[in-house]
Amino acid sequence: MTDKRSKAKAVRPSASTSATSSVIEVKVKPNSRVSALAQSDDGTWLAQLKSLPIDGKANEELIALIAKHFGGRKSAVTIKSGASGRMKWVKIDLAQT
Repeated sequence: MTDKRSKAKAVRPSASTSATSSVIEVKVKPNSRVSALAQSDDGTWLAQLKSLPIDGKANEELIALIAKHFGGRKSAVTIKSGASGRMKWVKIDLAQT
């Protein structure tokens, strides 16, 4: 008898919010013509960045773009995970915005 187990894909929320911070999922497209940040229908964010992903330049531009979009300081935005990938979890500290 064979055991057939379905491989269910884990569903992660695309964003979480607390009283002092918010975490968003961002897909990054480096080397774009313009810098832009837009939210998708599924709740994730798409960041188009002019910078190349070399020496952390794209991550620096992403932090500045998110801070500008949400009206906060760059020090209030941190990359929680995915610093070297295209899918990132970014934390925005609402107390500093």
